[in-house]
Amino acid sequence: MKYYVGLSLASGSSMDSGLAILDENNTLILVDKLYKVNDIIHFFDNYSSLNYSKLCISLACDKTMLNGKWRVLAKPYQMVATNTLMPNQDNWTQRYTTRGSEYFKSLTEKGVEIDRFELYLTRQSMHLNSCYKERSPSDCKFLQQTLRSEWGMDLPANMMPMSQLEAIVGALLAKETISNPDNIKVISTFRDLNVIDIIHPIKNLVSIN
Repeated sequence: MKYYVGLSLASGSSMDSGLAILDENNTLILVDKLYKVNDIIHFFDNYSSLNYSKLCISLACDKTMLNGKWRVLAKPYQMVATNTLMPNQDNWTQRYTTRGSEYFKSLTEKGVEIDRFELYLTRQSMHLNSCYKERSPSDCKFLQQTLRSEWGMDLPANMMPMSQLEAIVGALLAKETISNPDNIKVISTFRDLNVIDIIHPIKNLVSIN
């Protein structure tokens, strides 16, 4: 039995990271919320089916506060690469946080299959993006209803946390990498791990009469 794990990684421990596990029959085995990196490490260290699982972990935005000097120097609106007055101090040009990257890399060295994904690009590729504000209640409700009606996911009627729904997106992407690898493309690398996305919308949608 192969398992597919999606982890919607939050940018910090004050926000919840979603976790979802699917099996080969598209049955949702587990959904959970984790906060600290130690919680994530504890889960995977004690996850008995880790070597039989494919993991897809989202890239979390780096929300490090910028200092006042950066705001002053940014006023000319010049490109960073051409403006010598704007050195890359405190990694303020870094788009994604490196949170948990060392641990994920250590898992790959043990033979665990791990890819990263850009959540909003993947939602667009899977036709799961909405016209609502990102992570708003309306966006959350849309995503849950679409996963239930068009992807055949057995989800509860009450609204689930957005982080868990985003983790389900990662789990579906992980399943696609195994069942249809020709439909997967590598768009970049991040900390020695491939960042992947699908090429065409997944074809195994539930038919609606």
